[in-house]
Amino acid sequence: MSEIIISALLLVGAGFALIGSIGLARLPDFFMRLHGPTKATTLGIGAMVLASLVHGRTLAPLAVTVFLFITAPVTAHVVSKAALKRGRKVPEQD
Repeated sequence: MSEIIISALLLVGAGFALIGSIGLARLPDFFMRLHGPTKATTLGIGAMVLASLVHGRTLAPLAVTVFLFITAPVTAHVVSKAALKRGRKVPEQD
């Protein structure tokens, strides 16, 4: 049963990471490109680390997951604030 859970978590994680990577490559604007990796890829890496947690039955991957979920949004916020401060314009909404 644990192999099925691990496989499902790895497939979900790989799917989210792929979607985030495609978003990074295909989205037209800097701020939209920033959104893809920080949201989808964070969930993807989180699912993969949770698969590692189920496989290894230790709590070390849990610390990595908590660190990832805390630092990724903060990093995206800091990068977007720096881009705004350097003069990058936010695209107009239709």
